[in-house]
Amino acid sequence: MRNVILADNQDISKVGLIHLLNKYLSISDFNEVVRKRDLLPLLIEAPDSVVVLDYTLFDFESINDLIILQTRFERSNWVVFSDDLNDEFVRNLLFNSNKISVIMKDSSIDEIVTVLKEAFKGNRYIGNSVSNLLIDMSRVQSKISVQDVLTTTEVEILKEMAIGRTTKEIASNRHVSVHTVMTHRKNIFRKIDVNNVHEATKYAIRAGFVDMSDYYI
Repeated sequence: MRNVILADNQDISKVGLIHLLNKYLSISDFNEVVRKRDLLPLLIEAPDSVVVLDYTLFDFESINDLIILQTRFERSNWVVFSDDLNDEFVRNLLFNSNKISVIMKDSSIDEIVTVLKEAFKGNRYIGNSVSNLLIDMSRVQSKISVQDVLTTTEVEILKEMAIGRTTKEIASNRHVSVHTVMTHRKNIFRKIDVNNVHEATKYAIRAGFVDMSDYYI
């Protein structure tokens, strides 16, 4: 059985983790640390440890401390378990290591148990709330990116195309000629690098311009 290191300075969550480890993974033997300097000797002794860490309450100076330790002890798996993590922090973790799982403390018991089990198998697991945070931020960033590229009129026409309106319908709604809409459409395709309405629609959905419930019937 792999060694477990609890690096969480919040007593109530630590008690909860101990209970879950004992009940669902039959683990009653583990190490507790409250400082970075105490963590290193344990990793040297057991380099394939599973470390459960509350990053926000630990004394790491930066995310690099965590990434460097995991890289140095490449057989270790980490579960970053916290109340509040921003999307940039999570992106950096996931980009730099495939041995670091991320989950929020308000996750369900089932999900917390899942992340612990996956870590013991050597797998990475991303909690649902963390995944949703990353998806939401990607949509916002995509939307900003598209708005920087397209004019206001092009964004509006892209939305209408994405909900299923034909070129004639768009032209009628906007009181312009079909030729004008076709010109806008060509410019949209060129700017967002797509070849047809289907691809443009997927792009608009990813960018957050439309929702599946908005589809025109």
